Amino acid sequence: MTSTETLVTRAGDPIDPDWWRQAVVYQIYPRSFADSDGDGVGDLQGIISRVPYLTSLGIDAVWLSPFYPSALADGGYDVDDYRDVDPRLGTLTDFDELVASLHGAGIKLIVDIVPNHTSDRHEWFREALAAPKGSPARERYIFRDGIGPDGSEPPSDWDSVFGGPAWAQTPDGQWYLHLFAAEQPDLNWDNPEVRADFLTTLRFWADRGVDGFRVDVAHALIKDLSEPLPSKTTLPRQSESNGAHPLWDREGVHDIYTEWRKVLNEYDPPRSAVAEAFVPAARRARYASADGLGQAFNFDLLQADWDFGRFRTVIEDNLALAAENGSSSTWVFSNHDVVRHATRYGLPKDPAGAWQDGKAWLLSNGTEPTVDVAQGLRRARAAVLLMLALPGSAYLYQGEELGLQEVGELPAVNLQDPAYFRSKGAEKGRDGCRVPLPWTIGGLSFGFGTGGSHLLQPTWFGAYSVEAQDGDPTSTLSLYRKALAVRRGLQTGQSLEWVDGVDWTLHFTRPGGWQSVTNFGAAPIELPDGAVVLSSGPLEGAKLPSDTTAWLI
Repeated sequence: MTSTETLVTRAGDPIDPDWWRQAVVYQIYPRSFADSDGDGVGDLQGIISRVPYLTSLGIDAVWLSPFYPSALADGGYDVDDYRDVDPRLGTLTDFDELVASLHGAGIKLIVDIVPNHTSDRHEWFREALAAPKGSPARERYIFRDGIGPDGSEPPSDWDSVFGGPAWAQTPDGQWYLHLFAAEQPDLNWDNPEVRADFLTTLRFWADRGVDGFRVDVAHALIKDLSEPLPSKTTLPRQSESNGAHPLWDREGVHDIYTEWRKVLNEYDPPRSAVAEAFVPAARRARYASADGLGQAFNFDLLQADWDFGRFRTVIEDNLALAAENGSSSTWVFSNHDVVRHATRYGLPKDPAGAWQDGKAWLLSNGTEPTVDVAQGLRRARAAVLLMLALPGSAYLYQGEELGLQEVGELPAVNLQDPAYFRSKGAEKGRDGCRVPLPWTIGGLSFGFGTGGSHLLQPTWFGAYSVEAQDGDPTSTLSLYRKALAVRRGLQTGQSLEWVDGVDWTLHFTRPGGWQSVTNFGAAPIELPDGAVVLSSGPLEGAKLPSDTTAWLI
């Protein structure tokens, strides 16, 4: 599709250019969704085969995690070629078929774009390694001479996000910066050629019908590498740096996204974009501005304890920020980088009274502390109803609609996350939330494919499968389907009004008389007046039990 064409819905009407403001977006991690050819790795044809399932779920859009050619040093976020499809996942023809299939079902497509770094197999980086110091090829990346008498020490003592040094040495003695894995060399965004090439990439996918982009590590592109490089001991805390950190959230990054927005606005309707930017809430607004990407991920609920006061503060703050810059907030509880929230909510408080964030559980290989599975699922169900009642867009992660728990018992031999290897096992990594989905109760890979799965599925997966839950009105899958259908008819506007009166409870109203009430307390509470249209769990007569949400009109 070219920039002169207009996307239409199944009914033939032009798409609302503001569709993203209230959209329910379903993240697909393609290697773990559905495998069509039996090689143990999910692929594009597998996704196409499951479009009827996505339609039945009632989502508005799919966010497709990286599907580009990659050595999988970081789950596909090490990109060899930004304008092609990994042959293990399919072809560009398959991609076009996926776009057509989703659009035919009324579902939009958002794709991941990874601008901070390439793969070390990218043609630019191979060219840089073959070129001499100071060459134009090396200027696309961040190369520096080492320090010490013979240059054998890295230019600074900075650590990478995945552990270990943030610099890797080349055969000729120079060093290159990699904020993540060594196989992910950082690009130099002060280089005009880098900027121009990504504009070409945006147009390449937008011309193929992509509706939007999720921008990976959006806050890391611009860096201040003025000599002498500071020691890590003197670096400011990122959360308090307000743009002063040399590596994160620098003001110059917004010039890049202003250029991107001009390209995205060439299309009818304009293509959407959402920033993954781990920055303080007050600085997130720039990424979500109308002349920038338009929207930015709000991870505050994902990071919040199961606590009504904390939830309310997060909601109030983020709705205020969205109103300030004319965007809409995003809400998310799980994704491919974190412990699944059905597990997080089942973890106990630590002795200091704080809720576990899941990391300690992962480091103990998923055995200690004990997870209260029933509690975790009950809270996860309550949380999603609360989230779907909020103004703004909601991001769901594949498998959460099944109530999937984190797979903490993966053996070391099966782990793939670079965080595990670079930390020498100190961090278990993110593989536990990336295990391929269970579609059927039994079979070699629970219906994922005919040839097993690239990450081992546990025996308990069958009970969580689509087949096990399909048609069961009490299942988590049925809850998600009902909630998305009801939400579609009720969701309107960007406002809510709080109803105070009961401790440990979040109660608010939305336009049209829609009410959402969540009981965070230990004892049941009286339901407010109104007809219950949906609840996350069984009610106790006219009372709302603990860890339960109800919608009323």
